[in-house]
Amino acid sequence: MTAHTREQSGPRLGRLRSISLHTVVIILGAFVVVPLLFAVIGGFKDTGQLSVNPFGLPDPWVPSNYTDVLFSGSFWRQLVNSVFVAGATTLIVVGLSAMAAYVFARFAFRGREFLYTLFAMGLMFPFAVAILPLFVLLRIMGLLDNPFGVILPQAAFGLPMTIIILRAFFRTIPREVEEAATIDGCTPFGFFWRILLPMARPALATVSVLAVVASWNNFFLPLVIFNDPNWWTIPLGVQQFTGQYSADTARILAYIVLAMVPALAFYAVAERQLIGGLTAGATKG
Repeated sequence: MTAHTREQSGPRLGRLRSISLHTVVIILGAFVVVPLLFAVIGGFKDTGQLSVNPFGLPDPWVPSNYTDVLFSGSFWRQLVNSVFVAGATTLIVVGLSAMAAYVFARFAFRGREFLYTLFAMGLMFPFAVAILPLFVLLRIMGLLDNPFGVILPQAAFGLPMTIIILRAFFRTIPREVEEAATIDGCTPFGFFWRILLPMARPALATVSVLAVVASWNNFFLPLVIFNDPNWWTIPLGVQQFTGQYSADTARILAYIVLAMVPALAFYAVAERQLIGGLTAGATKG
């Protein structure tokens, strides 16, 4: 192959590679977007339209499927419950994990790696295995039908991953920064609170997003803990609504779409922080 032929084949291979990548991205995006569009448009139909013309536009449009859910008190109560449980879980898991990760990353003491390994082993402990003893323990503590019966176990199971992420980030902070703070009279807690946490804002944002998403999508634990409908979260509400209106598929689609909106809005706002936190550790020297 001559040099001229190689020069011509280089741009051609680059274009083919670019087209292939774009094709893969479009196909993967279609797997996400098409079901969402089907659910959104299907919510504006009635069940008869879904049976006759599932992929067409509504004729006529039936906005009452959405308005009935929006004017339902139970939907907003479940939304508030989910926000409260997710927010409290995130505060607890990020606060405790940040302090534990700081100790594991910046202090040397006997048994440090052993304790850290114990936390890491929590990633291998399936949540379903713990549900029975957890239920018995929460019943003894009087935390059934109590939001903290969900918040505390969620925080406990979120600690291992959060500690691992934050410890790795804290270890990238140069020792010179800590030494300079100490010379200026900063205590270890002062360094943690005033210097380390502000510098670790991308990592804290990342673990906060992960904690919120995990809590928001949790179905099994609230199902076991909450018998009182007044404490049901959004996933339980979706299950209850699906059972109640099992014959009205269009209304179910409308409820599911509205239940997804808060999570999608939160992710749209937090996406930049999430991506920045995931890549920050790789860009630090």
